[in-house]
Amino acid sequence: MLHGFKRRKKTPLPLPEGVTVEDVAVERSICTGEALIGFRDPKSGKLLCAQAFRTNADRQDFYARYGLTPPDARNG
Repeated sequence: MLHGFKRRKKTPLPLPEGVTVEDVAVERSICTGEALIGFRDPKSGKLLCAQAFRTNADRQDFYARYGLTPPDARNG
């Protein structure tokens, strides 16, 4: 056991202004197959706070970073 080591609970990042959990979107490149997950800006349609992901665990990490529950976990 490590003495003096405390785990801190990470504080979720704030959502970009004007977006909700329903604005989470995934874009995939037709050419490379690269996948990006981020928040779709309702006004401009651009992907905000986008990050690349390869696995379902990467996608779940994105949701956890913002303190959100992935849609597949919300439905049961």
